[in-house]
Amino acid sequence: MCLGNLLSGRHHGGLGELFQGGVLLVIPDRHTIWTHMRIGPTIIDDTFAEAFRMRYTRLVVTAYDEHWLKAAVHEFTGYSSSVIACDCESGVEQWLSPDETEDGRVGASILAFGFSTDALAAAVGNRTGQCLMTCASTAVYDGLIASEERIALGKHIRFFGDGFQKSKLIDGRRFWRIPVMDGEFVVEQHAGVAKGVAGGNIIVQAVDSPTAMDAARRAVEACSSLRGVIAPFPGGVARSGSKVGSKYKKLKASTSDAFCPTLRGRVESELHADANCALEIVLDGCDETVVGAGMAAAMRAAAGEGVVQIGAGNYGGKLGKFHFHLRELL
Repeated sequence: MCLGNLLSGRHHGGLGELFQGGVLLVIPDRHTIWTHMRIGPTIIDDTFAEAFRMRYTRLVVTAYDEHWLKAAVHEFTGYSSSVIACDCESGVEQWLSPDETEDGRVGASILAFGFSTDALAAAVGNRTGQCLMTCASTAVYDGLIASEERIALGKHIRFFGDGFQKSKLIDGRRFWRIPVMDGEFVVEQHAGVAKGVAGGNIIVQAVDSPTAMDAARRAVEACSSLRGVIAPFPGGVARSGSKVGSKYKKLKASTSDAFCPTLRGRVESELHADANCALEIVLDGCDETVVGAGMAAAMRAAAGEGVVQIGAGNYGGKLGKFHFHLRELL
């Protein structure tokens, strides 16, 4: 690769290059100013993603077969892309084989995130009752049994049994059996809650929409094998990145105009000169480490021909506790 294409700043003195995991790094000495890091043809912007502390829970959902399992999971995780307007952010952490579940059936672990334990309890309770109990053959178990902080799950849903519900205590865990029209809905009494991190993100900038969508899809698929992280937006991708506030006083957030290609010339754009589409992948995770690992995997997978730059969204470091610097992650 030509150094002229790699560096846009001035260079005085020695310069070392190192390929590390497919990333071309510029290793400056004390006289060098370096401005670019690339994965192949894709520039990695010198910026950071700003993420927040949130509470999360893990539910293990099982069903008769994959058809009914996916029906239940899709229902539960629908309308949960952002807590700006949704009651929680949720998604599939992993699909589970029968030997990984409590009742020996196919299953899925779902992660759900909320700003507080109380908000999470309300959202998870409602979604379990409305989306999981209603789906044929399902059962729901606590996926954080070691957590000291707990929220009600079957404890409240059991009353749907109208007095015919029964409980069973197994190895210190209480389950409720609620009679329904296909037999019984089994649900654990409580679910554990822990501290998580939400809002890690990368922004993929590409020459056109098809290239951006393909890159974003690669990024999400790269994260799907990682335990402890989810991408809660549709297909894992957000086309409508947001900024804090709006010209309309009642709105908490509004379109991220700096990344809208149709607004070039009207706002201070943050798009690369060759980019005509930007898509954001937002990641929530159980801790800071797994969110960072997910972002790194997403960047490596998204980079490629036609993807001119990968950046991230932040709020100047003033709102979120966690700052994920893209170049440091790589």
